[in-house]
Amino acid sequence: MKKKLVLCTQLPEKRLEEIEQYCDVTVAGELKHGKGNVTEEMTREECDGYEIVVLGDENAGTDTLNQWISSGMKFIGVAKGTPVTVDNEVLKAANIPLSYTPGRNRVAVAEYNIGLMLAAARKLTLSAAGLQKGEHLGEKMSDIYDVPDVKNVIWGPLDENHPYTDYGIGFELYGKKLGVAGYGAIGREVAVRAKAFGMEILAYDPYLSADKIEADGCKAVDLDTMLKESDMISIHLPVVDLTKGIVNKDWFSKMKPTAIIVNTARAAVIDQKDFVEALETGIIGGAAIDVYWKEPVPSNHPLLSMRNVVCTPHMAGLTTDVDHWSGEMMSQEVLAYLKDEDRKYIWKR
Repeated sequence: MKKKLVLCTQLPEKRLEEIEQYCDVTVAGELKHGKGNVTEEMTREECDGYEIVVLGDENAGTDTLNQWISSGMKFIGVAKGTPVTVDNEVLKAANIPLSYTPGRNRVAVAEYNIGLMLAAARKLTLSAAGLQKGEHLGEKMSDIYDVPDVKNVIWGPLDENHPYTDYGIGFELYGKKLGVAGYGAIGREVAVRAKAFGMEILAYDPYLSADKIEADGCKAVDLDTMLKESDMISIHLPVVDLTKGIVNKDWFSKMKPTAIIVNTARAAVIDQKDFVEALETGIIGGAAIDVYWKEPVPSNHPLLSMRNVVCTPHMAGLTTDVDHWSGEMMSQEVLAYLKDEDRKYIWKR
């Protein structure tokens, strides 16, 4: 007799076919109704009575999990890098391991992170937005293809109205020091890519041995050293009680006044008021951020109007490839359970 599985997130077709040899699969949650169209109450009812529950972004609190456990749930998986949408304390009390997909979007976030670093260092968004708004442009031409034969085409003259003067000329990543705060799956991917740009990596992670960090050609340092010496600091910290607001005025006061903070992790690890003040008063040089304390970010948030801040709308972790990696990892967890084998991705917190 096949087991009952309810699926709320996408799995690779070949993996799903393999799972269907063992299970009757029912589609529910966001996979059925669309992203953002599901309440916890809907999920609770749709996923009730299944031995195997596979979630995506759906929430499952204490009451929901207790109901599922009472109705026979023995496996639960959450296809997220940090499964904070599920009350793991309830699962631990019931001795039900929580499978998740750590590092599923590590490449997506790391590549985006490098993009933010370049955008901040070279004033990319500021200058691109300036042109779109009509700044520093020449007169209209009746025929844009009728251009003089000039060998050295320049955007001149270099005066007070020049883009270099207005936006700033920026700096190279090559030869600069990048502080990586949190050397987990994403922090490591950022470090590896930054090294390819010729950056020196100063990694701070009190939970990881120096040997593992230095095996990648990075330098393991304490917090004060990272803050004092880094030209850019990339945040890769999870949101737990110890990290909430940990990036604060104490951090900023130890940083170079030219240093730039990049955050593609979670905004909650940064003290919002201290951050805004440090950027407004020049305690630090700038920032590039993809995450906010409330999303969508309020239209009157001061960061949006700061010329030393690059803002993007929480885009780093999602590409057309991420669902595949996430689905592959979760499929492996489900199949391991079905075959009574050890699972690789169990949430420990």
